[in-house]
Amino acid sequence: MSVPGDQIRVVLVDDQQLVRAGFRMVLGAQPDIEIVGEAADGADAVELMRTVRADIVLMDVRMPRVDGVEATRLIRAMPDPPKVLILTTFDLDDYAFAALKAGASGFLLKDVPPSDLLSAIHSVHAGDAVVAPSTTRRLLERFTAHLPGATAPQAETLGQLTAREREVLVLVGRGLSNAEIARRLTLAEATVKTHLGRVLAKLGVRDRAQAVVYAYETGLITPLTKPSDR
Repeated sequence: MSVPGDQIRVVLVDDQQLVRAGFRMVLGAQPDIEIVGEAADGADAVELMRTVRADIVLMDVRMPRVDGVEATRLIRAMPDPPKVLILTTFDLDDYAFAALKAGASGFLLKDVPPSDLLSAIHSVHAGDAVVAPSTTRRLLERFTAHLPGATAPQAETLGQLTAREREVLVLVGRGLSNAEIARRLTLAEATVKTHLGRVLAKLGVRDRAQAVVYAYETGLITPLTKPSDR
């Protein structure tokens, strides 16, 4: 596993060579980022990850042979897997949502500005599982109408959250950072982290991104819900 201060090892996965070249040009200019591999589809990406150690995979979703959703699922099932950031556009909501459920840490738009790309990579490397939370929120909200209703186990588990934990989960789902949640609820940021840790444990989800999916699937958050709703 990498630790803060290490070089960030990145793998690029996209069937468009020009897209990979653009990301390579931006990332290659950074002294703390190393491109350790590239793949043109999900099948090659999975094979590559069997021999290359990486911290982050930038993964396109629509590719030949094996798409980014299945590749994400397979890579995240590996021992000590890298984080996966999905490269998406707004017309691929179904793929993006499926990739998040498969274990992706978040989303990047393909036309993301270089500064946002670098910020996202550094954030994920530092342990923040949500990238561009407002983008994640918009994608999920556009897909909410197609989500199945909460299952009985999901509803029961959600009921185990305290009122404060539900507040924190709603605000996480709305794209707020821990610092923003702390200000909104007049709490210390460390307290927010503690509440979020308990939320993850109670819901049985891996990370912040998975908690967001859970909140939308159970109907705790809908496109009509306001962050201040209780």
